[in-house]
Amino acid sequence: QVRLVESGGGLVQPGGSLRLSCAASVISVSINTMDWYRQAPGKQRELVAAITPGRNTMYAESVKGRFTISRDNAKNTVYLQMNSLKPEDTAVYYCHYRGYNDYWGQGTQVTVSS
Repeated sequence: QVRLVESGGGLVQPGGSLRLSCAASVISVSINTMDWYRQAPGKQRELVAAITPGRNTMYAESVKGRFTISRDNAKNTVYLQMNSLKPEDTAVYYCHYRGYNDYWGQGTQVTVSS
């Protein structure tokens, strides 16, 4: 059974950092583009960052310079390093496998608040 399991969310103060992890099983995170999305209460899910098989990356304008997406092929895991967090980054963050069949993780809550 294909699984994407996110972890690393939590409560952090503004200006703080978190690293999210997305561990995959059955599918390989290195053969298709992997994304991180987020959804805040009352808002649509939005694309935050993506990494291609060739390790090209893209970021939403709102997180450029603060977030970094990366991948560890040996661990079959994708990461999202989030620095200089702002209250508006508060959301549920989802890992997404962009393939012939799309797969989503269950999400991990990130709350940025003092």
